[in-house]
Amino acid sequence: MKIIDISHILSDETPNYPGDYELSLTKRTTLERDCYTSYLLSTCQHTGTHIDMPMHLLPDDRMASDFPADRFIGKGVLLDVRGEELIAMKPRYERMVEKDSIVLLYTGFDQQYNSESYFTNHSTVSEELTNFLLSRKIKILGMDMPGPDYPPFPVHKALLANEIFILENLANLQDLLAIDSFEVMALPLKIKAEASFVRAVCKIL
Repeated sequence: MKIIDISHILSDETPNYPGDYELSLTKRTTLERDCYTSYLLSTCQHTGTHIDMPMHLLPDDRMASDFPADRFIGKGVLLDVRGEELIAMKPRYERMVEKDSIVLLYTGFDQQYNSESYFTNHSTVSEELTNFLLSRKIKILGMDMPGPDYPPFPVHKALLANEIFILENLANLQDLLAIDSFEVMALPLKIKAEASFVRAVCKIL
């Protein structure tokens, strides 16, 4: 079985969305001094590779822990959208995207992950493509950039209102270009929160 990890590492160097709390990962105890090792993590749930729940932007009481695990596992579809400032609908997507699939947008923007422009100069998803994904009733839309849009987040709200989760800050999607069939697993923590860190991986079928 071959697994491709499409997650960024969480560390003190992890960039955070402007205005969010900075990530702090502190070693609190050591094996030599305390007989065990432990770290304290302080940040918001939207740091690094993570997944958004409807509660994030909508009046919805359900938290990450309320959704069954199978909602975060599904057949993967990679859309190569490199160079598109506005990510548009293409006729070939009609045959590529099926119900309950997990769609990943490969923009190549993860190469800018530690740059100042990462959060301010990424592509956006068009209304037409958003409506198509809604009509296909996919499970998750994932991308190797901070999100599918900018404030006031119309794409976020449209997807989340239809229980399509949003998987952000992915990495290594270029490794899927030559793969014909794969499954995405992006399970959140079983946490009472509006989002969750994710160790997102793809299993090659």
